[in-house]
Amino acid sequence: MKRIYFLAAALFSTLLVGLESPAQNTQSNRNNMEELKLTQEWDKTFPKSEKVNHGKVTFVNRYGITLAADLYVPKTTIEKKLPAIAVSGPFGAVKEQSSGLYAQTLAERGFLTIAFDPSFTGESGGHPRYVASPDINTEDFSAAVDYLMTREDVDSSKVGILGICGWGGIAIQAAINDPRIKATVASTMYDMTRVSANGYFDSENTAAQRNAKRAAMAAQRIEDYKNGSYKSGGGVIDPLPENAPQFVKDYHAYYKTQRGYHPRSLNSNNGWNVTSGLPFLNFKFFEYADELENAVMIVHGDKAHSFYFGKDVHALLKGANKKLVVVPGASHTDLYDCTDIIPFDKIERFFKEYLK
Repeated sequence: MKRIYFLAAALFSTLLVGLESPAQNTQSNRNNMEELKLTQEWDKTFPKSEKVNHGKVTFVNRYGITLAADLYVPKTTIEKKLPAIAVSGPFGAVKEQSSGLYAQTLAERGFLTIAFDPSFTGESGGHPRYVASPDINTEDFSAAVDYLMTREDVDSSKVGILGICGWGGIAIQAAINDPRIKATVASTMYDMTRVSANGYFDSENTAAQRNAKRAAMAAQRIEDYKNGSYKSGGGVIDPLPENAPQFVKDYHAYYKTQRGYHPRSLNSNNGWNVTSGLPFLNFKFFEYADELENAVMIVHGDKAHSFYFGKDVHALLKGANKKLVVVPGASHTDLYDCTDIIPFDKIERFFKEYLK
């Protein structure tokens, strides 16, 4: 075993010889950024705050994809270096929706924040468009941390992340992988790997049902290859069928109405590529959740159809710095934008406690 280990180490060292220096590599990354078309006017689904300064920034992940983000900086602060939080989600949304609202609100409370579009979506780069990936999307959070930790106005020892809906689960997975993330909040979270493999409420949790999904997406790959384009799954169903479940009605009330509709939002429009489900179906988050040492707070409404995700993931986490905050009477989408019930006071206290 020792011989195998040393051979592997030697091979890895050999591969590193001749690589660019860190400074050269950083400059190369910046030079290779995609040129993104960023909207300069305020086009959010929420009002602009006069308590923060807003701007657009870009950064690159380790797959070379350039990500676009809205930057929110508190106007009044005596600190030269601020604690910082990267925000993303919900799954299939854009930064002009819920994540931007969370980011702006936390900036009002003294944090430097960014709300970013994941790879292949919104104003971010990457091709083909509208692809989701458990690996790349987890990396997106770490890339946001790279960016924040290298800003001169950020205290690099005080960086956290916040994920909403499917990005809540991705945020916790990123924190398991990245110890630089000192504190993580997952709001109204989904485990996208579990729901993809098992269906809602684990109602499709058999090998036959998973194999049927695999076969359908494998067949779709052939059609996509023939057509030279990717079939989209469609966003939130519209018009609503009369027998739609309540949580589908809740999604419609957010994504398909003036409340939350945005022209770049996947859920508001044509949705993800159909074959995006393949890696989530064959990947499992939270395998090493019990090894996560840094702080996590899961926020969930007790009326949310997704509540079981939050409760089950919380049970996997170990340590006194893991918290489950239950919002009585709140549905899944209530925690997207209902500022009267989103527990921002508790979220603020959590980040201030653990980003120190």
